[in-house]
Amino acid sequence: MIKVLVVDSHPVVRTGLKLLFENDPDIEVVGSKGSGIEIFEFVRRQPVDVIISEIDLPELNGITALRAIKKEHGEMKVIMLSYQPEEIYAVSTIKAGASGYLHKSVSTDTIREAILKVYNGGIYLSEAMSKHLNFNDAKNVRSKLFKKLSTREVEVLKLLSSGKKNKEIAQELDINEKTVSTYKARLFKKLNVTNLVDLIHQAKHQQLT
Repeated sequence: MIKVLVVDSHPVVRTGLKLLFENDPDIEVVGSKGSGIEIFEFVRRQPVDVIISEIDLPELNGITALRAIKKEHGEMKVIMLSYQPEEIYAVSTIKAGASGYLHKSVSTDTIREAILKVYNGGIYLSEAMSKHLNFNDAKNVRSKLFKKLSTREVEVLKLLSSGKKNKEIAQELDINEKTVSTYKARLFKKLNVTNLVDLIHQAKHQQLT
């Protein structure tokens, strides 16, 4: 039985998903929480295989919670279920460690299909998004997403990861410090991080450095 935790600020969504799988032979909703911060205590005391989480959560947003969960529980599967547009948020959430992205307009059968797929190690996105990114598994998705970095962005990332300061990077690449700062800002955005520590962690995790 696949143990699922539902995280959404709307009680009707949490109740709806619990009722959806009430008599399912393969899936059991073992808990539901209304904020990102509540996830951590729950997963520390009760086994969970798959988390279904909204992005827009009180206290701690879903993407920030996702990154923290994956650091602490690397094998846990997370599906983001949101009204936010897939073409904008799917890539960011997969980069952050999610195993799937579902728009809240999908059918109940699709939600079940997504849970089964990610539980078995796959990545779930809509058919249109999957064709656009052209991948089928977790290894390929992250490789594909990080190919979005330009050659110069990868160079800056590697130098940052080696501990070099902006001035040193500027000298090595024969560019000015302002340009280095621009590349750093782009890296933060593309890799969905907000600080240098997380940026380097992402780079090492994805074997970019």
